[in-house]
Amino acid sequence: MKRLSIFVLMLLLLFISACSSEDKETLNDRFQSYTKLWENQKFDDMYQMLTSDAKKKYPTEEYIDRYKKIYHDLNISNLKISFQKLDDDELKSIRNEGEATIPFTVKMDSIAGPISFSYKATFIEQGDDDEKEWSLQWDPGFIFPDLKDGGQIGLDTIEPTRGEILDRNRMPLALNDDVWEIGIVPEKLGDNATNNKKKIASLLNISVESIDKKLNASWVEPDHFIPLKIVPKTDDSLLNQLWSIPGVLGNGVKGRVYPSGKAAAHLVGYVGNVTSEDLEKSKGYKENDVIGKSGIEKLYEKQLKGEPGAKIYIKKENQDENDEDDEIVLADKPVKNGETIQLTIDINIQEKAFNQYDGDAGTAAVMDPKTGETLALVSSPSFDPNEMVYGITQSKWDELQNDPNKPMVNRFAATYAPGSSLKPITSAIGLKNGSIKPNEGIEINGLTWSNGKGWGDYKVRRVSSSSKPVDLTDALVRSDNIYFAMQAVKMGSKAYTSGLKDFGIGEDFNYTYPIKASSISSTGSIDNEVLLANTSYGQGEIELSSLHLASAYTIFLNKGNMIKPTLLLSEEKSQIWKKDLLSSDDISLMQQALRKVVTNGSAKKAQNAPFEISGKTGTAELKLSAGESGAENGWFVAYPTKDQDLLIAMMVEHTEDRGGSSYTVEKVTNLMKSIKKK
Repeated sequence: MKRLSIFVLMLLLLFISACSSEDKETLNDRFQSYTKLWENQKFDDMYQMLTSDAKKKYPTEEYIDRYKKIYHDLNISNLKISFQKLDDDELKSIRNEGEATIPFTVKMDSIAGPISFSYKATFIEQGDDDEKEWSLQWDPGFIFPDLKDGGQIGLDTIEPTRGEILDRNRMPLALNDDVWEIGIVPEKLGDNATNNKKKIASLLNISVESIDKKLNASWVEPDHFIPLKIVPKTDDSLLNQLWSIPGVLGNGVKGRVYPSGKAAAHLVGYVGNVTSEDLEKSKGYKENDVIGKSGIEKLYEKQLKGEPGAKIYIKKENQDENDEDDEIVLADKPVKNGETIQLTIDINIQEKAFNQYDGDAGTAAVMDPKTGETLALVSSPSFDPNEMVYGITQSKWDELQNDPNKPMVNRFAATYAPGSSLKPITSAIGLKNGSIKPNEGIEINGLTWSNGKGWGDYKVRRVSSSSKPVDLTDALVRSDNIYFAMQAVKMGSKAYTSGLKDFGIGEDFNYTYPIKASSISSTGSIDNEVLLANTSYGQGEIELSSLHLASAYTIFLNKGNMIKPTLLLSEEKSQIWKKDLLSSDDISLMQQALRKVVTNGSAKKAQNAPFEISGKTGTAELKLSAGESGAENGWFVAYPTKDQDLLIAMMVEHTEDRGGSSYTVEKVTNLMKSIKKK
């Protein structure tokens, strides 16, 4: 019995010893733990795994702080460390020696591209017999091998040149140009320094207080140049006034310039200094960088920005700092300048279209109806993007925000009720589905019409009465609301809605620049007869953008096909967006009718051009309820009858006291004349 107890005790001791041996962390486990911490850049925890000698030789500031700074400055990421684990025989062998070396490989991404290297890790077993553990004999070669015997890490960066935005003829819409950094030399302000500062503040649209704050900075000396604001070199009037003031000087620097100013501001956009929010959202930016804030500048920020070049190198101690031959290059990424973005826009047409508004509010789209190329996209009124880039004052910003005409609103990206300019689209829908017989007259009596029960007191109203049955051409020339309301009711909501969808109304507007999708109604459907009647002549809840409306009219000039509008010159031309929306016979009929709208109808002012113009007017009434008068938007969609090389859709707000749509007709006619003038 005694022998059995001794045997059991021996087995138990052997089992405990075996368990203790298995629980003890192996060298493989130890290094695996270290590499995991390394990959996650847990430098504080890594430091605790070093030998006592390494900790004495390399205190925390030379290990933890140095690691953190280097990895931060070099933008180290995707860190991966791999090593070949020791096998069982090797582990047994080193147990007796108390020291071992494991080769490993490090791979990482940096600001200058990928970096990889191989090195060896030496581990020493330290501690009491019962609590021994493997500790790493670290040296700076673990950061980069070439640092083992000393040296400094160098980082050279080259900022990319921002890409330019050009029009179809390579005329600049946004470029990097010489600008004046306007400043003052305090001692040269003269005897009337106070008055001169007031003049400067007024011209630069800044406060005298802001000037004084800069002048009173601790580093300022009387003969120092104190920069105040950037001014484009093209602003001759402003510059000439500034140069006449004592103490004002200019320093030539590079800056972003928008030659067309207000004319293309909403389209091209502008850049500005990155904000803390930008830095959180976007990688690759640092303080004092610029970033696209709106328009094409924002939409194509990635392409325009480019990528900075960077070189990471090690300079050995006691070597000439300027001698590149003594550098050990770890990674070298060449600078990639921003791309040039070329638009289909013709800046001459863009400026002419914008100038036609002369301060009026509205939007216009000009396109080539054959190729789909957008020649102009206008939103009026506007703002000067050059002011936005170089520091707009709070008072100026408040002025823009409080302007009742809303100059900061991008109208060409919005949608509006098209009014009677939708009637050619309604005509095409009815002709296509066979519900409208072009030569079939409808007897219409009086100026109002109601379909009776279910309409309540609501009636559709037309401008003038007719003495004979009204056919399609008559209805277009006279812009007869009742005719189109009757035709829509006859074809029914399902057929009419389907026809609108065939024109892309109600679907996303597939265009390079984000433009709001046109809509049939607030719900996407037409669920009552009154709404159906009103929609047929461009009222109700239907809304289109000016560019979508222009695109819809291309069916009359392209064998019934609706051409997709494009904005980048690199895009394929003459893409068909919607196919076979009208037959050749019906196209001929519609072309004749649109010409008669000018010769005999509501667009007679277009006859002032030395060439024939065809098109359709529209007056969208913006009223809250039936029977009340309200603001009106005047539309005119037109093209030169014979050349058919231009299509303009223009809307002017608040035409109710200026002749309605005829006010817009005059502007479109003048614009078309100026474009086609040889």
